[in-house]
Amino acid sequence: MKLIVGLGNPGKTYAHNRHNVGFQCLNYFARLHSIRFDHRQCQARVGLAEVRGEKLLLAKPGTFVNLSGQAVACLVHKHAIPLSDLLVIYDDLDLPLGKIRLRQSGGSGGHKGMNSIISALASEDFPRIRVGIGRPQAVQQPTSEDAIVNYVLSDFSPQEEATIKPVIAKVSEAVDCFLTQGIEAAMNRFN
Repeated sequence: MKLIVGLGNPGKTYAHNRHNVGFQCLNYFARLHSIRFDHRQCQARVGLAEVRGEKLLLAKPGTFVNLSGQAVACLVHKHAIPLSDLLVIYDDLDLPLGKIRLRQSGGSGGHKGMNSIISALASEDFPRIRVGIGRPQAVQQPTSEDAIVNYVLSDFSPQEEATIKPVIAKVSEAVDCFLTQGIEAAMNRFN
C-alpha cells in the first residue's frame, strides 16, 4: 500500500490558506479518482482506494501542520508502509509561486510540518512534492517569523489563485506518475 499525505491545517478557516496547498492538491486528486475521506485513523481523515493498480491510502492529518508527524508516523506504522511508498505534498516558501519540485528524500528546508514528520519517522528518506507559494513580496529579507506565519496563514490572492489552480492539477499528474512509474520517473518528468 502507498500512503499519500497532504499537509494543511484542519477547519474551514484555513481551507484556502497558502499553508493548505497540500490539502488542496490531495482533495483534487481524491475528486479525480472518486475517493472520499470517510474514515478517521491516527488523527487523520483518510480515504482508501485502488488507483492505477495500487492500493492507496490518502491522508489529511487532523493535527495542525506543525504536528503532522504524529499522524504520519502512526499511519506508516499501523499499515507497515515502507518509507519509499510514502509521498508527502506540502507548501514551500523557497520555491516561486506555482513551481513544483519532487525529491526522493532530504531535509525539511525549515518547514515545521516536515520537521515534525522527519522527527517522528526518524528519517528523511521518503518522497515528497513541494509546491511553491513564494515569499511575501512586501517584506525584505530576512523575513521575520511573524511575517512568515501571517503570509502562510493567508489566502491566495485572485491572481495567485489563477496561477496555483493549474499547478494543483499538475501535482495530481505527478502523483499518478509516482504511483505507476516511481519517484525517479516522476522527478524526471515534473522537475
